[in-house]
Amino acid sequence: MSKPLAVLVDGSGFIYRAYYATPQLTDREGRPVGAIFGFCSILISTLEKHKSDLFCVAFDCGRDTFRSKIYSEYKANRAATPEDLKMQMPLLKDVCGAFGIPTISKKGFEADDIIATYAAKLSDRGYEVRIVSSDKDLMQLVTDNVSMFDPMKSKFIKEKEVFEKYGVLPSQMIFLQALMGDASDNIPGVKGIGPKTAAKLIGEFKTLDNLYQNIDSVRPEKVKEKLIADKDAAFLSLKLVELDRNVETDQCCEDLKVFYSYAKAAAFFSSMGFGSLIKRLAALRY
Repeated sequence: MSKPLAVLVDGSGFIYRAYYATPQLTDREGRPVGAIFGFCSILISTLEKHKSDLFCVAFDCGRDTFRSKIYSEYKANRAATPEDLKMQMPLLKDVCGAFGIPTISKKGFEADDIIATYAAKLSDRGYEVRIVSSDKDLMQLVTDNVSMFDPMKSKFIKEKEVFEKYGVLPSQMIFLQALMGDASDNIPGVKGIGPKTAAKLIGEFKTLDNLYQNIDSVRPEKVKEKLIADKDAAFLSLKLVELDRNVETDQCCEDLKVFYSYAKAAAFFSSMGFGSLIKRLAALRY
């Protein structure tokens, strides 16, 4: 007997993808709506592809998170959100509401932490969990019972795919990232340690703690010297990349159900001037 399925969507990742992939559209009053149009289109595709028992969309809640308190430079290199995208952000939850999709966000946490929390909760309750995202930071959550679906490549990511791409198990991704760092998020890592060296080290020593407890066994000497010099940065990076799986939220797992209504979604699309999407709604069965 198959397990019930829960789908967790990286909403913040979706909106940025939609913004950069969709032409600049405006509504009847000249307001930008291109990202919202793209977001709606992606949501329709996701609902079509992933028929599930539970479904929710997780969002970031501002840039100030517990990570920026740990390390003020975290994501400080990111460009400011474009103004025309900022103007569309308040409508995101309206979009999900029009589809009858529950949303979750929490001040001080990222969408990834929300997803990590519910992936753990739902897996413990016997659900098969599917995370819809292309973000490698979420790969640490992959288990026998938790998979990812990359909507950009239309590809499932399971333990095998993580190992084939990075050379470590999903549970070891945080150690790999702690050594490599991540320029896109301004995570320092260990200078001079790239993905291949990091994977080799974690393959041999399994965890960051064990690596440093056995630092004298590391060869070549140059790699050992780099690790010693940036030990603090490595453990700081570990704190930044590890997702919080215990975020306190108001929604219980049983709340994560879609109450889709064609009439409600179509009315919202009509108000936004998204006539071409209404045709796709007619074929949606959820």
